Amino acid sequence: MNAALQTLLDRYALETGADWENALREIVQELALLGLWRSKFFEHAALYEGTALRIFHGLQRFSEDLDFTLLKPNRAFDLASHLEAVRAELAGLGFTFEVEQKAKVIDTAIESAFVKGSTRINLLEIGAPVGISARFPPSRKLHIKLELDTDPPGGADTTVATLLVPIPFQVKLCTLPSLFAGRLHAVLCRNWKNRVKGRDFYDFVWYLAKDVPVHLDHLQKRMEQTGHWTQGVPLTLAALQQRLIERFESVDFEQAKQDVAPFVRDPDALTLWSTVFFAGLVERLRAN
Repeated sequence: MNAALQTLLDRYALETGADWENALREIVQELALLGLWRSKFFEHAALYEGTALRIFHGLQRFSEDLDFTLLKPNRAFDLASHLEAVRAELAGLGFTFEVEQKAKVIDTAIESAFVKGSTRINLLEIGAPVGISARFPPSRKLHIKLELDTDPPGGADTTVATLLVPIPFQVKLCTLPSLFAGRLHAVLCRNWKNRVKGRDFYDFVWYLAKDVPVHLDHLQKRMEQTGHWTQGVPLTLAALQQRLIERFESVDFEQAKQDVAPFVRDPDALTLWSTVFFAGLVERLRAN
């Protein structure tokens, strides 16, 4: 096995098939970031959402996708021109993945692409025991979605973080207060009909545990853009706290726990989840 790949793999405690699959997904995510860095993608865009927390801030849950935002709106931005660099990076370490842009059915500001390949074949590439890899049927695919917002709301702050393996490279990502604003927008405004994305609520607890303040101005711009806040009316911390309490009263937290559980190593982290638990956390929220 490639020495750099072995170094990436050595970070994980690998016991179950899920452990191996999550490690594979995260290694592929990091190699995709390296490919995008080589293609100068981060001169135009920044990483945000859960993968930014997982890779660069030690979030104790795995994240499925890679989400990016342009630094300034550009609906004509060409994501496809950066995808070959991702495919080449993965192939260079022996992986077998397709990397292709998703054709749009309707016109939106979101550009999407997929990295996809056989879970079994690529697990063998990182040295998974045959007994582990054989548990995954040949038809099982590892999918990682890349999404890029080409019409981002204003106000987000960015920073630069460095990874050292396979080679030293840098990724532009949103700062923690701006990331928190994005996650609170998801908690309040994500419309999944009757489904609940438990990862939104897991991350909410993580931000409070780290005492991260929310970038209130950026959250307001996000909510205005999606029609969840009146244009020009200041969003205060008190108004945000009240919105959160109302939201928590409507959430099925048993369903939320089921959604996030496969990505969390310690299920006891979810034991206290309830309307009362989350409502009690709201007073800890700070704004910058």
